[in-house]
Amino acid sequence: MSKRVKVGNHSLKVPGTVLARRILGLALVAGGVLGFLPVLGFWMIPLGLIILSIDSPIVRRWRRKLEVKFGAWLKPRYPRLAAWLGFNGAARSRTDGNNSKGS
Repeated sequence: MSKRVKVGNHSLKVPGTVLARRILGLALVAGGVLGFLPVLGFWMIPLGLIILSIDSPIVRRWRRKLEVKFGAWLKPRYPRLAAWLGFNGAARSRTDGNNSKGS
């Protein structure tokens, strides 16, 4: 069964096994470091980190914090783009009172 990573309103299919996800994520990050070469690009680094965030709590926490900060920066400047990317309710889950873990 393949997993999905959701960022804003968009989701990506990723491989079902932990080993395949880690290999793919590390390969994308390594290829992104060589982004100055033709065919490879710097866009590969964030994509690799998103894929690695499925299995790594540290990377997942970093990605979520960055996503919330980016949404808070984007909403006042470009509200239509923020709505299209799905950042209208990005930080709402922590403050709407529906958190099952409590404070």
